[in-house]
Amino acid sequence: MDFAYSDRTRELAAKLEAFMADHVLPAEKIYDEQIAANENPHEQPQIMRDLQKKARELGLWNLFMTHGDLGAGLTNLEYAPLAEIVGRSIIGNEAINCSAPDTGNMEILALYGTEKQKEQWLKPLLDCSIRSAFAMTEPAVASSDATNITSTIRRDGDHYVLNGRKWYTSGILDPDCKLIIFMGKSDPDGPTYRQQSMILVPRDTPGIEVIRDLPMFGFTDRLGHGEVQFTDVRVPVENMLGEEGDGFAIAQGRLGPGRMHYAMRAVGMAERALDLMCRRAQERVAFGGPLASRGVVREWIARSRIEIDQIRLLVLYASWLMDTQGNAAARSEVAAIKVSAMEVAHKVVDRAVQTFGAAGVSNDTVLARLHALTRALQIADGPNEVHLRTIARLEVKKHA
Repeated sequence: MDFAYSDRTRELAAKLEAFMADHVLPAEKIYDEQIAANENPHEQPQIMRDLQKKARELGLWNLFMTHGDLGAGLTNLEYAPLAEIVGRSIIGNEAINCSAPDTGNMEILALYGTEKQKEQWLKPLLDCSIRSAFAMTEPAVASSDATNITSTIRRDGDHYVLNGRKWYTSGILDPDCKLIIFMGKSDPDGPTYRQQSMILVPRDTPGIEVIRDLPMFGFTDRLGHGEVQFTDVRVPVENMLGEEGDGFAIAQGRLGPGRMHYAMRAVGMAERALDLMCRRAQERVAFGGPLASRGVVREWIARSRIEIDQIRLLVLYASWLMDTQGNAAARSEVAAIKVSAMEVAHKVVDRAVQTFGAAGVSNDTVLARLHALTRALQIADGPNEVHLRTIARLEVKKHA
């Protein structure tokens, strides 16, 4: 295994580092100010449109897309270090059109969409002229077990009729959202993993009602996390993704690379927090000396450095496995990075919050937002316990 970065990755990483330092990080405050000034807090602020224009000019666009000639053509291992760089800022991913839920939805369309579906939905998403949402999680059931999903997809002539309530449907409140990928049961009596399907639903289809926007630890996300009621929503049969019953398999295929993206961005979040912690420790004086001279703070810094480097190597290893042996072969490693990366990031952010004291729990720094995000993402995309269950099952199987 050689984890030396490819020439392409080094070239793009240098561009990204400069782009983040010169444009993205200075824009964070402006981004928040423009959202606060907008009549609709979910509308994309002008500063983001400016950042995206600059990213296109620099060739930093759709770097996540590994399929065909649709993106930069990078492998998972090549993209991982780039995901870390943009992960240092909460707005970094969106600036280069590599943000969820669009990334996962684009991958689904690239892998399972018909040519017509790609033309209608994938191309505009790659261009970022529209945005999308993913409707899978439900408030009434434990959606970490996708077989629990109760929403229905029923065939009626040339249409499917959708019914159900979803929540934390990310992206649904963005005015640019034009597409929803909906997961529901099309054959409740079929084999366990062939009961679900995924279908493409235009956002303006009658019967879709956003009940409320859901905050995350008190923070309102720009894209919005909606609780959504689908009532007799009719969509053409041709909107089915793949075949009826493919929903569970599509979901699994969507989540592998997506978890790598999240994990590597977590490394970036942790690096940002460590940087802030080190600066604060040198500048802040307490009890006759800088915090950096205190043994406990030095231990926080040292442990953070060790833990960040460990998870980076684990994510690179999982990425290499996905590239060389396929997502299925990397199942245990992908589950491991989902657990470890966000846990470490949260731990490092927590130490940084403690180092900042009262300022750490305010909105004067990015730390409070990172603290909430790294905690919430230990639930989103499958809670840690589900991934630990997967790892343990695979490990025990080796010794059966």
